[in-house]
Amino acid sequence: MITLDLPPVLRPFAAGADRVTVDPGPDPTVRSVLTALDAPLRRRLIDEQGAVRRHVNLFLGQDNVRDLAGADTPLTDGDHLLVLPSVAGG
Repeated sequence: MITLDLPPVLRPFAAGADRVTVDPGPDPTVRSVLTALDAPLRRRLIDEQGAVRRHVNLFLGQDNVRDLAGADTPLTDGDHLLVLPSVAGG
């Protein structure tokens, strides 16, 4: 099981939960976890091609998965992903 910690802006798409737990199947990756999410939340994190949306940052420990293997980053049972939307402005 993999846990995603959600920011307040995404919680309405997860029935108000601050975390969701996903069973991505054997050989889990970031992509398989995101694909296993319910549609309302999944659509906000990945695009139609299955790529992580550019305004979404996912952290595995201290590392942004974009700095690892991106959506193909391997995960192990019990891992936590932190979901952080990008902040822009001036």
